[in-house]
Amino acid sequence: MGSHAALPHPFDPLTPSEISAAIAAVRAHHGDCFFNVVSLHEPRKADMLRWLADPSRAALRPRRVADVVVIVKGGQVYDGLVDLSGATPAITKWELMEGVQPIITMEELKLVEHVCRQDPKVIEQCRISGIPAEDMHKVYCDPWTIGFDERHGNSVRLQQALMYYRPDVDTCQYQYPLDFCPIYDADKQAIIDIDIPKVRRPLNKVKPIDYIPRAIEQAGGYRTDLKPINITQPAGVSFQMNGRELEWQNWKFHIGFNYREGIVLNNISFKDKGTYRPIFYRLSLAEMVVPYGNPEHPHQRKHAFDLGEYGAGYMTNSLSLGCDCKGAIHYLDAAFPARDGSLRTIKNAICIHEEDAGILFKHSDFRDDSVVVTRARRLIVQQIFTAANYEYAVQWIFHQDGTVQPEIKLTGILNTYALNPDEDAGPWGTCVYPGVNAHNHQHLFCLRVNPMIDGVDNSVNVVDAVPSEAPVGSKENFYGNAFYAKKTKLTTTGQSRTDYDGATSRTWEMVNEASVHPYSKKPASYKLVSREVPGLLPKEGGLVWKRAGFARHAVHVTKYKDDELWPAGRHVPQTSGEPSRGLPEWIGDGSESITNTDVVLWHTFGVTHIPAPEDFPIMPVEPITLLLRPRNFFSNNPVMDVPPSYAITPSQVAAKTKEGVVDASDRLSKLAFGDGDCCSGKSKL
Repeated sequence: MGSHAALPHPFDPLTPSEISAAIAAVRAHHGDCFFNVVSLHEPRKADMLRWLADPSRAALRPRRVADVVVIVKGGQVYDGLVDLSGATPAITKWELMEGVQPIITMEELKLVEHVCRQDPKVIEQCRISGIPAEDMHKVYCDPWTIGFDERHGNSVRLQQALMYYRPDVDTCQYQYPLDFCPIYDADKQAIIDIDIPKVRRPLNKVKPIDYIPRAIEQAGGYRTDLKPINITQPAGVSFQMNGRELEWQNWKFHIGFNYREGIVLNNISFKDKGTYRPIFYRLSLAEMVVPYGNPEHPHQRKHAFDLGEYGAGYMTNSLSLGCDCKGAIHYLDAAFPARDGSLRTIKNAICIHEEDAGILFKHSDFRDDSVVVTRARRLIVQQIFTAANYEYAVQWIFHQDGTVQPEIKLTGILNTYALNPDEDAGPWGTCVYPGVNAHNHQHLFCLRVNPMIDGVDNSVNVVDAVPSEAPVGSKENFYGNAFYAKKTKLTTTGQSRTDYDGATSRTWEMVNEASVHPYSKKPASYKLVSREVPGLLPKEGGLVWKRAGFARHAVHVTKYKDDELWPAGRHVPQTSGEPSRGLPEWIGDGSESITNTDVVLWHTFGVTHIPAPEDFPIMPVEPITLLLRPRNFFSNNPVMDVPPSYAITPSQVAAKTKEGVVDASDRLSKLAFGDGDCCSGKSKL
């Protein structure tokens, strides 16, 4: 590991050889164990900034260190660090963790179903539900971490098995939910308990409704009126890759990937008039919680922290050309340890591509038909991960004007529970198919933003559009029409706990007060524009409220610390919320200053989902989007140099000349019907 040949970039994920070296070092000192995590321990920011300022100085290159989490027989959990930079990997930290459970691995999830099918108590409950013993191969389960159950605590590693039945292997299991819930002990690899409801709901016998091709053909077939749409880039893509560093349309940034957050973007800058200006040090989707709204036991345990409990990286899909990503695509793979210490690789874990993005800007003069129209394109860095029933397509969209647009698209299948034939779903859910109850739930995501706008010292303001305080008829507001952007500086971590207000079109701006715009006299900033911001509906003091402290407010701001990455805490499974981990403990009494310093903005956004039959048996995509927009950052519109599709000036119209007229239309677009004038929308010469 001491060779300097083709050294990885310090932000690069661990290579397969580095993962193997870390595993070998741990085994040499601590014997056999289960490897839950072997991932990059990110360089300390101060060290990284020194190296980024002069990458040619080998002495400044941050060391490669592996973050390791293992479980030994008996359930003991150890956190460790392995320095990989020397000739021999060296363990520099090895700490026994009391009362915590680390992330659940894919191997653990798969084992639960096998154990359930063999367990006599589960077989008996299936018989009561109407499933004979010889059909146990048709019984499936979605294993979830147990969340928290006061009967069991967190010293034993547990999962709850949400049970389903498939009459056919191709049938969607979520239309045949079973009404009982086994509890699985990972150390014993056994079912230790079964939660059985007071009201039993036998197996549903309704005819299945499926979305697979065979079922659609039997139901009448697919639509036949769709014509092909092809996306071509005959001259190739407009972005460049140097390892995992990407350059596109003045943007430059590094694309990382880890087991927990999935995509991590670092050192994001924009070339403004020849100079790269730093904007963000690090961007990631850091956590999420999906609380379900049925208060009946054991449904209170259904609140998944999909990143902290299972990992967006571990659950990520291998993407397919022309399906998940269309056009000219560049892919990046992901390497992880398997629990037994072997390696697994997810091919095409990240796709990168460009898309046409409609009009970038346009203006026509009504006097003479002069016009300029410029089309936009955007760059997308995407991963898709599957969390049991749901799919999440996470897109980082970069625009030519300096805007970053995180977007999440939800699809997949509703989590379901059984209904008796004459039973009403009640207020906590919706009957989406006979015998199928889809419970109300929320998807709340936490975005972690470490701004570096023209430098590390930044502040955060809340901005509200409000009417003038002066009354109608006053000198200041005689006609009553005055309104302005009211800015409130967030000076402490406690004050930073703020919520969205649609009545004032509330936004938040991250500013560098030392970088003042020459015209507006306002500081350079990036504005968080986010309107899909439901509040956490589980009540204050309840289990979800205590465990998901990050979701209590739309925005929190903390002072940067290297290891404060996970807003629900480092180890999330089976936390009780007493005390609340992550953001609540970091903020503490709320007195720490966040003015003109290295800050992190945490933003919780998402959707409240009241299910409907249109969401079943598979859910059409529901997008959730927000913007990080430059304000007072560029001197003027930064995309005026993007070549127009068409431009003719008033003087050219008056002279009736083609000289100097720009016509760069794609030559492929054509009228949908007939042979009319395809240029009818342009000025005539």
